[in-house]
Amino acid sequence: MSNTPTPPIDFPAILASSVHDIKNSLTTLRALLSQLENSYQEGVKPKEFRQLEFETNRMNNCLMHLLTLYKIDLSRFSLAIDEHSVADIVEDVVAQQSTLLDLGNVELLTEYDDLFCYCDSTLISHALCTLVNNAQRYCRNKVLLSVTEEDGYIVFSIEDDGLGYPAEFISSDGETLHQLDLANGNTGLGLFFTKTIAQLHTQGDKQGFITTDNNSQLGGARFKLHLP
Repeated sequence: MSNTPTPPIDFPAILASSVHDIKNSLTTLRALLSQLENSYQEGVKPKEFRQLEFETNRMNNCLMHLLTLYKIDLSRFSLAIDEHSVADIVEDVVAQQSTLLDLGNVELLTEYDDLFCYCDSTLISHALCTLVNNAQRYCRNKVLLSVTEEDGYIVFSIEDDGLGYPAEFISSDGETLHQLDLANGNTGLGLFFTKTIAQLHTQGDKQGFITTDNNSQLGGARFKLHLP
């Protein structure tokens, strides 16, 4: 019998490679679904297409979160910081979430002034879509996305009219938000991604951060993303 030692397995690299492969296959699947959907006339398209669109987008976002976090862990990731209009970011989130909101009969309200922020708008949009998605799961029928300027930070707030966060989920610094809850199907990936992306945004001695509370204008939970 050979005593040759088994070579070490670089599991993170294998996982990253597998995620790339899955993402490529998912891109092909989404293109095929689009072609199939276009073969139907308006008014006779099966409603399941909208659910398929939502689920494939959700899978694509999860894969993007994993790849981004992997690159950050290897110090191979850098933000694409530029000045962006808050209005453009909010409108992008509303456009991306329209299918999900319609499926759940949820109304997405928006409130914002003529503000600008320096950020990686693609990553911030992805993070906000994740937060709106989470709020939609626990709200009754309304979600509010608002943007304000507070103490030198641009603050994106996602609020809902649900029952609010449980006590153990309330956090002034986001430290508890990465905890896994596999029994209930909650990996915390989206929230951990949002927290990590927030912390990468810095300006002078200020660093981005997140907070959670139950002070929503709608009576439920509130998640705040602070960018310097």
